[in-house]
Amino acid sequence: MTDGLHAEPRDRRDLGVPADGRDLLVGVDVGGSKIAVLVVDGDLEIRGRLIVPTPVGSPETAADHIATTIAAALEIAGAGVEAVAGVGVGVPGRVDPVAGVVSLAVNLGWHRLPLRDQLEQRLGVPAAIENDVRAAAAGIRERRLLGEIGDFVYLSVGTGISAGVVLGGQVHRGTRGLAGEVGHVVVDAAGPVCSCGLRGCLEMMASGPAVARLAVDAIRAGGRSTLESRPAITAVDVYAAAAAGDQLAAQIVATAGEALARAIHGLVMTYDVERVVVGGGVAGAGRPFLMSIETALDTSRASSELAREMLEPGIVELLPDGSDTGAWGAITVARSIDGFVEGQRRWSHAMP
Repeated sequence: MTDGLHAEPRDRRDLGVPADGRDLLVGVDVGGSKIAVLVVDGDLEIRGRLIVPTPVGSPETAADHIATTIAAALEIAGAGVEAVAGVGVGVPGRVDPVAGVVSLAVNLGWHRLPLRDQLEQRLGVPAAIENDVRAAAAGIRERRLLGEIGDFVYLSVGTGISAGVVLGGQVHRGTRGLAGEVGHVVVDAAGPVCSCGLRGCLEMMASGPAVARLAVDAIRAGGRSTLESRPAITAVDVYAAAAAGDQLAAQIVATAGEALARAIHGLVMTYDVERVVVGGGVAGAGRPFLMSIETALDTSRASSELAREMLEPGIVELLPDGSDTGAWGAITVARSIDGFVEGQRRWSHAMP
């Protein structure tokens, strides 16, 4: 592997890669703010990667933008689309992987978008789509980043907030394919209106845009902060300021940490998982981000014997920054395409 993560080596014969010269796999992670593309060869060695802004609210041009980004990533890899065996795409929101349709991606403004078919028409290679966070969770499991742990949650905190639940080594999608959509659980009924239509969803209290917005609002209301001089405040800025002793930032970080800790507590109590792995853009803030969650969890542990048992120290960990978790998950999606044979785009095997 070339990305610094720990994963079990896999025999090339186990990768489902065809012997017709098409030995590249492309993984595309579509986020609320960026699209990350990863190109790997049959040995899962990275050949190219690229990150570009996401065209939010442009469903009619989504496939064109993704296809163009894939072509640019392939150029970096020194290859063309004729060398690609399959493309996997992770998209936030409700996805029907069998029909290849993005049913509802609130943060992107996409609704009933037949993304898979559109990409296949533009690229001429088999494609598959899946919810981004569930794909990432499948990739974590397949690559054994947690060893043999088969019951875990991957919590992504970025532009949005969502969880991928893995039980018994298999991704749990739920009846409607929306298991783990904790970002739209209400944590403050009097809070700001969310893009889903409800008030006070977790995303409105602890996502990247939410943390940045809370800091801007507090400064505009007269609060004093070292962040005042910044032309554009990000969530990572707020966490860094809090770690440096900025009281306004510290209060915002503590509130976000409490909200995320409640979500983690709920996920652990509901699914009884062994580990909660946190990633996403906001998690890039590193230790200050993790400590805000742990501080809130410590309060619960101190108050409840059950919480101490269920939320044992070490149950929450951060993914390494720059681990390309979403794009690697999309590679797992690409590997699940039916043999990578032209016209055969259904699953040859279930994702982990």
